[in-house]
Amino acid sequence: MRFLDSVNKVMHVDCIVIGGGAAGLMCAATAGYRGRQVAVLDHANKVGKKILMSGGGRCNFTNYTIEPHHYLSANAHFCKSALSRYKSADFIELVERHGVSYHEKTKGQLFCDNKASDILNLLLTECEYAGVSVTTQCSIEKVAKISDKFHLQTSLGQYTCDSLVVATGGLSIPTMGATGFGYQIAQQFGLACTPVWASLVPFTITDKWQPIVNELSGLSLNVRVTCNKQSFSDPLLFTHRGLSGPAMLQISNYWRPSDSLLIDFYPDGDLAEQIKTWRSQGNKSELKNLLAMLLPKRFVESWLPDGEGSRAVNQYSDADISRIAEKFQRWRVTPSGTEGYRTAEVTMGGVDTQGVSSKTFEAKTTPGLYFVGEVLDVTGWLGGFNFQWAWASGFCAGQYV
Repeated sequence: MRFLDSVNKVMHVDCIVIGGGAAGLMCAATAGYRGRQVAVLDHANKVGKKILMSGGGRCNFTNYTIEPHHYLSANAHFCKSALSRYKSADFIELVERHGVSYHEKTKGQLFCDNKASDILNLLLTECEYAGVSVTTQCSIEKVAKISDKFHLQTSLGQYTCDSLVVATGGLSIPTMGATGFGYQIAQQFGLACTPVWASLVPFTITDKWQPIVNELSGLSLNVRVTCNKQSFSDPLLFTHRGLSGPAMLQISNYWRPSDSLLIDFYPDGDLAEQIKTWRSQGNKSELKNLLAMLLPKRFVESWLPDGEGSRAVNQYSDADISRIAEKFQRWRVTPSGTEGYRTAEVTMGGVDTQGVSSKTFEAKTTPGLYFVGEVLDVTGWLGGFNFQWAWASGFCAGQYV
């Protein structure tokens, strides 16, 4: 129920959701449909900013194939329950019910045909149907639990509620308003937080490779990258600062400072065998010209030392070929770091899930306190997995708040 204490000017609702992002709006709508009076409070000037900028403005809202191994957490089993109870097919059904057209881009990744705002409008429409109030430019100044109610002092006045949902996200993209407020609330109520760092993020290169990387800026090609026994085959993009593109964002989930990356620029074949085949055929073309049939010419010319590829291919020894193939298929580079939260799509780590129920998302230390979405120590791969975690965790918590 919702009422205003006219004497103390305190607004009371059944449930307050702090954060109007994907998980928060999903949770609010779900709870609202249960007859709960729900208020979403967000400190930004509008909700869903990360939704709007995601997927190049088209929002990669889920993936056809969602499995627990697509997620990283100190508690690997935590995500299983929610992902099994709210599947990608459930959100796709919601998308179709709202008439949002979409397409599969690659590897099961689903994007809006039109704009990411279609997904945000869907969520806001669901909240409207469910009677949820959404308030922006409302900063939370203090949270306390007194007796069985939560008391919030905000920039717009005082609120109380029976259930409090923290859906504040992580630290990624601070220009969108990201803060560590959710971690502060967790710690205030006795929950631990695991270390956090920027992830799904480009790498920076500052060593001897920097001039070449800078020279190749803007060039994209398919690679296979490996780090800490995990590999991904996706495009790599050279930038002025280092390495980006889906392959680099994916592997950044597994990379730690001082780790090296092993990159194969010819992931679908054996370059040494291909060069030997050209040689055995008596081919007299220059090696660099032949390699340019397999890889971008600009890349080949930058990657080979001066004069290295200028001889006819039939003049290369087995040792020469092995050395050149190694350079293209086993490039080992140690990034100096990443671009950090400024460009990171997600925050790795967060509220320790050991202190949260995987069924209800309620904090074990504090009845009535819930955590959903990115604020938790659950991080998905690139490709719609983090949005599906937002939908699933928000929906499941919404059944109980």
